[in-house]
Amino acid sequence: MTFDKSRAAGVLATEMARLYTAELQFRLAPHGLSPAQFLVLNELWRRDCQTQRELTEQLGVEQATMANTLARMLRDHLIARKPHPDDRRSQLVCLSEAARALELSATTAAVEVNNTVLHGLPPAERELFLSMLGRIVSGMRDRDARQQL
Repeated sequence: MTFDKSRAAGVLATEMARLYTAELQFRLAPHGLSPAQFLVLNELWRRDCQTQRELTEQLGVEQATMANTLARMLRDHLIARKPHPDDRRSQLVCLSEAARALELSATTAAVEVNNTVLHGLPPAERELFLSMLGRIVSGMRDRDARQQL
């Protein structure tokens, strides 16, 4: 039995993620954003003023990773922290005006990257591919959550 990396889901997914992230980094750089910052902003553009814990859970990243990303975003005046109205131990992460002003241009750049990645697939295959990826990720997250119990 041999291991064929051209048929290994993890190897292909890792390579696709690396290439996607590099292209996203390139397209977001003129806006002064990293891919991680964009993902946080995207969550805040959907629903402003969330806790760090909410953002961490929604993006599926480690708490330390989120803390570092938010520290850079605070330094770059993309977010502000505000006291949580119902929990004195928590703070809300809220968009700055500068971040609000970036929404259209940064989102457009990310959509263009996504379209570039999927360019070689006809529309029906794009939908199938994205649906399958979503189910795979969901299943893996479920398994990961069960293993952590």
